[in-house]
Amino acid sequence: MGFGWRRRSKASTPHGGPEEGQGQPRKAAGAELELVIPNHFLCPVSLELMRDPVTLSSGITYDRQSIEKWLKGGNLTCPVTNQTLKSSDQIPNHALRRMIQDWSVENRRFGIERVPTPRVPVTSLEISRILSGLEDSIRSLDIYRYLQSVQKINKYGRESEKNKSCIVTNGASKVLSAAFYAFQHESFQRELSVTELLEETLSALSWMLPLDNEACVSMGQPASLSCLVGFSKTGDLSTRGAAVSILKQLSHDPKLVLLLGEVDCASESLLKLIVERPVYPAITKASLSIIHNLIFSSHSMKLLFLEMGLMEAVLEVLVDYSGGICERALWVMDELCGSEEGRDKAYCNSLTVALLVKKIMRGSALANVYSVSTLWRLVKHERWDEQGKTMVEALQVGAFQKILLMLQCGCDDETKEKATELLRLMNPYRRGLECIESADFKDIKRSF
Repeated sequence: MGFGWRRRSKASTPHGGPEEGQGQPRKAAGAELELVIPNHFLCPVSLELMRDPVTLSSGITYDRQSIEKWLKGGNLTCPVTNQTLKSSDQIPNHALRRMIQDWSVENRRFGIERVPTPRVPVTSLEISRILSGLEDSIRSLDIYRYLQSVQKINKYGRESEKNKSCIVTNGASKVLSAAFYAFQHESFQRELSVTELLEETLSALSWMLPLDNEACVSMGQPASLSCLVGFSKTGDLSTRGAAVSILKQLSHDPKLVLLLGEVDCASESLLKLIVERPVYPAITKASLSIIHNLIFSSHSMKLLFLEMGLMEAVLEVLVDYSGGICERALWVMDELCGSEEGRDKAYCNSLTVALLVKKIMRGSALANVYSVSTLWRLVKHERWDEQGKTMVEALQVGAFQKILLMLQCGCDDETKEKATELLRLMNPYRRGLECIESADFKDIKRSF
């Protein structure tokens, strides 16, 4: 038996009859050709052509990627026989892999690419030796030896997820973080290779996230934080992304986020990543998360960002983006409007209310939560001499109907309370002011 795969081909067929061993005829030029993949070339899990066949203790062969995913999910049995595995060892089936490669070459006219010879996964012993050499180079401040070792780690990490897991499990993040702290001191900055070394280290640490506690201690030192901030504004795109990703994790620590706020130019650098676009979306999203954690940790930091124009920058993000970036921008705006100074900035911008209302029922449930919360803050804390102005503006852009629809579709209890209070406060102002944009309500589904 075999697995049939149909393809159209305009190439001429060298033989008119059935090909030996296939059991399926190949038709004349211009007709439909059917390629039969032998069953023993297919992975029993994915039912796709195996690229790296390995055999388990049960005697059944699988593609390495598929069976690793199975085992990583906590399964301790063979998917085919359902018997408990004596070990999780995966023995490469070189004979079957060569057969698949030969078959791929013979059938390349069907568009089959030759299966490459897989790289042998790195072992814990190899990683331990590399990390031991790294620690020696840190102690001796041998930047050239260190650079070669960390490049090797990045090379192994790029080859497979199994290699990444092996590297992380053996404590690589702790060693690399310590190296980053050791090599970034000012006395070494004149060495051109040190910059390359630090960038290579950041590249490796970025795919080891989340960092363990010991690694966070090294990366959370004031000197290391300052260096990360420097790379976030002067490095290439990948280096900036790595630096911001690490800063994002560190900013979740209440102590480290306070230290980050004290780093020179940290606030300017982070705001720049939002204001100066286009920037890679992941960098913008991470920057917004860091800024939120900074302004949440300190009222003085909130005032500093407001003076620098954070409210205006966030509103521009809401104009330009949707999805995850929009969620984080609304998250930041909600936090800013928790203070009187933040609300004053919001009141002064004519886009504020319109953008908040627009985001309700236009994105995710989180976007609804932050939009309603921010609008509720602005309405509840409006100055007595401006009382009702925000509600009137919200009604004019369709807020009442959108909030009502959100309640009907379902939301969390806290958002429900705020939304209900907003409807109660807006109700007296509704007559002659409401505007409904029907396009907002198409394709809306209830949560029940």
